[in-house]
Amino acid sequence: MRHGKHRYSLGRVKEHREALMANLAAALFRHGRIETTLAKAKALRPFAEKLITMAKKAHLSEDSAQKLHYRRLVIARIGDEDAAAILFNDRAAEFAKRNGGYSRIYKLDQRVGDAAKMAIVELIAGDDAGYSKSRKRKSAKAKKSGSAKVKEVAKKAPDASPVEATPLAIVDVGVPVPGAATQE
Repeated sequence: MRHGKHRYSLGRVKEHREALMANLAAALFRHGRIETTLAKAKALRPFAEKLITMAKKAHLSEDSAQKLHYRRLVIARIGDEDAAAILFNDRAAEFAKRNGGYSRIYKLDQRVGDAAKMAIVELIAGDDAGYSKSRKRKSAKAKKSGSAKVKEVAKKAPDASPVEATPLAIVDVGVPVPGAATQE
């Protein structure tokens, strides 16, 4: 069965779709950045990144027969020897130390004529660190263990009030707290 196999059909038959991806990938390797529709950009990314991986493997390989094999595979997929030469000679060395994520998609405004969602696909510089990762939130287990510590402290000191058992201290900064008695 072919459940879950429907990806990026783009309203085209297989041959037309392969030619479209080949032309978009060749333009991307030549220019480094292209503007297209968002759907085409999302379909192009895995196609182009597989070709870049082949070029990277050829660059890192010591065997000349292996290098030629990867070059011929890429030429067979994109059909443009000039774009393949640019990829293998110029761009492959940039990505030698990068583990995937060779392209980036930026969303743009809609196209005026038909309101299609537009995007820019660009090749990332090999030394680009990317976006800094945000601080991770505490997981549910960590949150539960934090509340368990408060309960454990409360069990150890049964005569203490619940306010004293909390790990946070309340600091008086001169702002009246509603419902609290003032000391004047």
